[in-house]
Amino acid sequence: MLIYQVQALDVLNRSRELMLERNMGLLGAWALLNLLVSGYFVARTGARTELHYFHQMNVGWNFVNAVLAVTGILRAHPNQVAGLDLATSLNDQFTVEKILLLNAGLDVAYLACGSWLRARAASAHRLPERLLGFGQSLWLQGGFLLLFDLGLYLRYHSFANEMLGLLPG
Repeated sequence: MLIYQVQALDVLNRSRELMLERNMGLLGAWALLNLLVSGYFVARTGARTELHYFHQMNVGWNFVNAVLAVTGILRAHPNQVAGLDLATSLNDQFTVEKILLLNAGLDVAYLACGSWLRARAASAHRLPERLLGFGQSLWLQGGFLLLFDLGLYLRYHSFANEMLGLLPG
């Protein structure tokens, strides 16, 4: 690779890592907002109400989101990717892209599960409000995560095109 191409690859790799780090910060902010709001309301809504179960599920869901965000931030190393070769860079790129697409598929499953829970509540004899609240939470969280994962994938994929442009002609 020419020196220009090595420098361009270093810039692309640093930009990719910074984007991932910032987006993990966004996921963390979403998680923190949900933990604060739903944590507040779960203690102030009547037990066995749809709203109570909605907030209860949000708290659990966003505890996991917070752990994922912190892990993602700690694993991002924008200042340590200089010198990666093109093959390693492309492998890392496509691994992240596959993870984002897998996550988007899971997000669709969360939305479908939320719909199933809400439909199931119509015939539930025991705690239909729990099914309704949990289903609504799955809609909110799955919807956010679907937008998050697809949006990140679309922005992140542009780096693949730029890296492929560095391949010898």
